[in-house]
Amino acid sequence: MKQFGGPVLFLDRSDINTDEIIPAKYLTEITKEDLKPYILEDLKLPGFDPKGEKTSAARVIVSRSNFGCGSSREHAPWVFEVNDVTAVVAESFARIFRQNMFNCGMAAIELPREKIDALFAYAGHADVAMSLDIAAQSLTVSGGGKSETFSFEISPFDRALVLAGGWVDYADTKY
Repeated sequence: MKQFGGPVLFLDRSDINTDEIIPAKYLTEITKEDLKPYILEDLKLPGFDPKGEKTSAARVIVSRSNFGCGSSREHAPWVFEVNDVTAVVAESFARIFRQNMFNCGMAAIELPREKIDALFAYAGHADVAMSLDIAAQSLTVSGGGKSETFSFEISPFDRALVLAGGWVDYADTKY
């Protein structure tokens, strides 16, 4: 079974859109793998380097509200998939982006603002990591010698999609 979690990339902004996740000029690439080097290329945040070690090591992204807004393209979750990002945790998601994450077998976890703020309290730790138990609907963040566990909810169907590895794998087992 796929492991969800690992090093965390904190993107402290709301309304990160799909053009910032994967610029539109790369949508003509032939394979998902061709998208890999362009992850978050157009995202502008103070101190953020899309080509940096934190970005390439990230397996979980924590952000603010309305993550994945903008154009409804599958390429945005795909670029996370080929970069081994297994989950995005945010206060809210654009509806289509969120469903595309589940369809690709990745977790899109919504938490209330106070829990997102608690996660961002770990952002300054070099060793920050997160583990997610999709079946139990819990995540644990650790760093700086401390840790916290939070519960979350995903609908039974979306949880089944994620646990199966995405829509295609789910359909293969059901139809």
